[in-house]
Amino acid sequence: MSNSSSLSEFLLLVYADTRELQLLHFLLFLGIYLAALLGNGLIITAVACVPNLHTPMYFFLLNLSLLDLGSISTTVPKSMANSLWNTRAISYLGCAAQVFLVFFLFSAEYSLLTVMAYDRYVAICQPLHYGTIMDSRACVRMAAAAWASGFLNALLHTANTFLLPLCQGNTVDQFFCEISQILKLSCADSYFRGVGLLGISECLMFGCFIFIVLSYVQIFRAVLRIPSEQGRHKAFSMCLPHLAVVSLFLSTIMFAYLKPPSISSPVLDLVLAVLYSVVPPTVNPLIYSMRNKELQQAVRKLIQMVLVQQQ
Repeated sequence: MSNSSSLSEFLLLVYADTRELQLLHFLLFLGIYLAALLGNGLIITAVACVPNLHTPMYFFLLNLSLLDLGSISTTVPKSMANSLWNTRAISYLGCAAQVFLVFFLFSAEYSLLTVMAYDRYVAICQPLHYGTIMDSRACVRMAAAAWASGFLNALLHTANTFLLPLCQGNTVDQFFCEISQILKLSCADSYFRGVGLLGISECLMFGCFIFIVLSYVQIFRAVLRIPSEQGRHKAFSMCLPHLAVVSLFLSTIMFAYLKPPSISSPVLDLVLAVLYSVVPPTVNPLIYSMRNKELQQAVRKLIQMVLVQQQ
């Protein structure tokens, strides 16, 4: 039995006990982290530096890349350091900061994806009014609202979690300080209060999910009414990357948090945590650039400029 006031550190889950597997985990996460840094960094730099990409869609994509960089930088480097130095420890304040940042960045990203669904809806269903509705001031306000909602949500949940008395030790069964795992360490009478607050967040997430679904129902109706096949193909190309990112983000998180307790296990929880915290930030740049010729040309132009300057 331990009290949260006396805790100075938490113990994170380790991937392996042997030194060889720990180093393999370090190298694997290092490769993934560098790929995420490169992909998201290129998108951020291209959108910021290439005038052709100064549009609402790419402005929101820049914000998405910033959130992806932040989320993967919050969890992966600490896990890599623990494997490299053969330790499990994370300080109490470090764990609290990790909980806050993970919840903040993931909540803000989900809000931003909802805003991006609205942007696609206006672009396809109300193209004549797109410039008026999605002007620069409106885009900044919507992006700021997404970041602010994530911040307030994270502040509320982090404060609630770490004000609960922790009576079940300090071992976190995850490779980062996940809020659901911290709640498992709380006293029995406090656990349900923390879970209840998470339930409120899940209801808000469900509301955003319904908004995204209804937006795409209207989008697909509008696309199917486009007479030319080329026009339908262009409209679908505008929406598919966002739809793929939303599907990847929601499917992994929902399965991780809403799966039946009967199928829960430490290995499955670990795999799902990697899927929703590591894979999307790494894959999102690839999804958005795969069929986006405008973005590909901007990145190539940017790389050429860098090579010329080095010469």
